[in-house]
Amino acid sequence: MKKENRLLTIDGETLMSQPLTPLNFVVDTLLSQGLHILAGSPKVGKSWLALWLAVTVAKGEAVWGMGVKQGTTLYLCLEDSTLRIQNRLFEITEDAPASVHFTTNSDTLGKGLEEQLCSFLSEHPDTVLVIIDTLQMIRGTGYDNTYANDYRDLSALKRIADAHGIAILLIHHLRKELADDVFSRISGTTAISGAVDSSFTLVEDKRGSGKATLSCIGRDIEYRELTLERNAENVWELVSDSRTQPELLGGQIVILLSELMSDRTEFIGTPTELSAQIDPAGSEGITPKKAWCRAFRKARRLIHGRPTKPRGGWRNTLTAARCLSAPM
Repeated sequence: MKKENRLLTIDGETLMSQPLTPLNFVVDTLLSQGLHILAGSPKVGKSWLALWLAVTVAKGEAVWGMGVKQGTTLYLCLEDSTLRIQNRLFEITEDAPASVHFTTNSDTLGKGLEEQLCSFLSEHPDTVLVIIDTLQMIRGTGYDNTYANDYRDLSALKRIADAHGIAILLIHHLRKELADDVFSRISGTTAISGAVDSSFTLVEDKRGSGKATLSCIGRDIEYRELTLERNAENVWELVSDSRTQPELLGGQIVILLSELMSDRTEFIGTPTELSAQIDPAGSEGITPKKAWCRAFRKARRLIHGRPTKPRGGWRNTLTAARCLSAPM
């Protein structure tokens, strides 16, 4: 008898009242678990940034003021020698931890790389970040650059990232041609941008200026632009972040939520009721969705906002004013 092949579905009401594990971020608000790509022109400083990121996360230090999930990191620096990596380490840090690992050679995709990565992750289960520099180096020679091949290769890496709950960052190149949308300059087919969870582009203001813009876009992050400047130690330092603008931060929502929770430890109600409580006149333009997402996601991650589903339909219990006074 043939086994029935059915779609497994979940209805919207159940989904909205179901507690789910929040997404892990290796770098808060910037780099989540999943597959990501960092593209830039040749010699712009991508590898310096990748090396600094690998060391910084392994040490548990903040990245441009953003907290990190400390753990083992692996950097596949496939266009460099061990001597070059050592020299660069001496420039960017006084001490490199034992939890950051390097290799200057690996197998290619479909010919052993997947097994090599999984073996490393099994040996180092606390791994949080793998950087592959560059994408082209793990594809080998004679590669046929088609949409299907791009999607197939990146999907293989994404499966590894998702299965192990880590971030994999691919270092790649930008095309020389200018474009209104900088992400359309990422070399290869559109399958590359489609297969990754986030795309980052590093573009210098002027060749050799040491000043660049890191544009960021992704499924789990807000669009933002970071203005960076390369210091004497070849570390990219943050000059400004578009996300710090009040309209992007939702700062007013945080203030209103903090005021609401200042004399209580619990709020029970729907998103619409929460919005009405903090902005009764509607003068702030705070929608129920904005208010609830801002409050509930942070509460669920920090303490215990627990979705419940009583008879009258789903409602949510948001507990603890402390989470609302914490940075969001």
